[in-house]
Amino acid sequence: MLKLSDESLDLILRKARTHSDWLDKPVDDALLAQVYDLAKMGPTSANMCPMRLVFVKSKAAKEKLKPALSPPNVDKSMKAPVTAIIAMDVHFYEKLPELFPHVDAKAWFKDMPEGALEVQALRNGSLQGAYFMLAARSLGLDCGPMSGFDNAKVDAAFFAGTTVKSNFLCNLGHGDAAKLHPRGPRLSFAEACQIV
Repeated sequence: MLKLSDESLDLILRKARTHSDWLDKPVDDALLAQVYDLAKMGPTSANMCPMRLVFVKSKAAKEKLKPALSPPNVDKSMKAPVTAIIAMDVHFYEKLPELFPHVDAKAWFKDMPEGALEVQALRNGSLQGAYFMLAARSLGLDCGPMSGFDNAKVDAAFFAGTTVKSNFLCNLGHGDAAKLHPRGPRLSFAEACQIV
């Protein structure tokens, strides 16, 4: 089986950092499309693909997002070339006839309570959000994922009248490596894992 090189593993995981400071370098829309086209290929349950993205780039869109941000996240998000709203469509099942056509998968979900649908969308949308960050890093962008924001305000500003809800935010661009703080520790295999 083919394995990624150490250089590739360093890029997407081992040396990947959460950036808060950004170089004044724009991110092209075509690159954002490439990131999505790579990220969308990661697996989800029943190929439900609930992730929906809004790339907040313009000054007007940034101002629309700003009131929803917690104070520590305002400056870094306003300075980031792009803030991606990683969201999820709670009614993902509407797309299942197209995405999972070999069975009637829509029937599995359409009568579920909204809360159960949200759990499915959150689980699989979070998977897709992680694929999204790996794809961004693979294509040369730095990431600054965060959850310090008011979901209800983001949803009202960007998803009013839809079945889409925000999950988390991720600033994108070219991070200023000179302003990174030391990497935090990670749990060891023995602390975090069991083999049974």
